[in-house]
Amino acid sequence: MQDAFSKVVEQADKKGAYLSNDEINALSALVADSNKRLDIVNRLTSNASSIVANAYRDLVAERPQIFNAGGACFHNRNQAACIRDLGFILRYVTYSVLSGDTSALDDRCLNGLRETYQALGTPGDAVASGIQKIKEAAVKIANDPNGITKGDCSQLIAEVASYFDRAASAVA
Repeated sequence: MQDAFSKVVEQADKKGAYLSNDEINALSALVADSNKRLDIVNRLTSNASSIVANAYRDLVAERPQIFNAGGACFHNRNQAACIRDLGFILRYVTYSVLSGDTSALDDRCLNGLRETYQALGTPGDAVASGIQKIKEAAVKIANDPNGITKGDCSQLIAEVASYFDRAASAVA
């Protein structure tokens, strides 16, 4: 996993060029948003267990056939794996928020996840729905203006949402 700075430097080095004004401005914006990023990561981390538990409860209520006898997630170990996986996805999204980069999310979490669910007989659209439920809760928590660094967070909130969308499309 490379941070945003290393990635920009590597790209410029491959071209044999100095950093462009656009690249420098993008990195400056990242630094300016760093406290907001930390605030959001802290909020999501502090609320991770309730975010995941509530998303799981909502998913069970929405799709009871999957969790009832004969469903793909009927057994306790399958239910525990579902909760665990939703937690992993949330954790890797926080890494992406902090770094402004999806490489850890892609490489260490999403790579091969769809195929794993297919092999287990778990409907990918159900997992995607669970991820969307986590997204809704996470965006609501991250968007709460109380106790967060002042300033316009709309672009950062859109970025947070995009990481969840990326995860949901990877499993659907």
